[in-house]
Amino acid sequence: MSYGTLKVEKQDGVATITLNRPEKLNAICPELVNDLLGAIDDVGRDEGVRAALLTGAGRAFSAGGDIQDLLSQTKDPLETMANSRLGAAIVTGIRTMPKPWIAAVNGPAIGAGCNLALACDIIVAAETARFSQAFISLGLHPDTGGIYLLTRLVGTARACELIFTGKTIDAREAERIGLINQVVSAEELASVAREMALKLASGPSKAIGLAKTSIYQAASMDMAAVLETEVRAVSLTISTDDAREGIRAFLERRKPEFKGK
Repeated sequence: MSYGTLKVEKQDGVATITLNRPEKLNAICPELVNDLLGAIDDVGRDEGVRAALLTGAGRAFSAGGDIQDLLSQTKDPLETMANSRLGAAIVTGIRTMPKPWIAAVNGPAIGAGCNLALACDIIVAAETARFSQAFISLGLHPDTGGIYLLTRLVGTARACELIFTGKTIDAREAERIGLINQVVSAEELASVAREMALKLASGPSKAIGLAKTSIYQAASMDMAAVLETEVRAVSLTISTDDAREGIRAFLERRKPEFKGK
């Protein structure tokens, strides 16, 4: 499939999705939202894709909502509600898909652009990356999952600080507070993120998918329910071809060759 605001490449089990409005710092417009929803659906359905990598073209990951679009919405709250629901659908699509998503944050990730990165399972950022919940600076409430994602990643106190002030933090600070996983040089970002994506794509995809689902469900479950989820999930994975291959490879002291079955 082709998209007007995205570049999508599939190779070696990895779908690389690049936000491609560099002249607008990859600001999020209605076309980009619709393109992303289409790409997420495509990645979810494609059995040949076992991991996804999300990044931005040019010097930004995403500057957030396109200001011109936001200005037009001030006259129609119902339009804003409809658009915000589409943003929520993007976060839901990424988080509920039983395939790992990696964000390679190559530059500023602001507002909804920040939350788009935070929706991914693993976040690798260049030293040049910046993160901000800039909504409050525009007199707006966060959307695109900001409240949900921030409180779970960095806790209530830090979420309040980041959201109430709208301040910008650099990649090192984001790593320190647990907002992201890893900081690398700008020159290394693409290769490090792709290496991670390839590692996950070559792993036991059924086990990874079940683990992802269990991790995100655990946030809203008590201990007994989480333990029961683990019991059910391990009983499902133990009978897979990948489990048999992994156990044999361990006994034979070789690297396993997982097929996602």
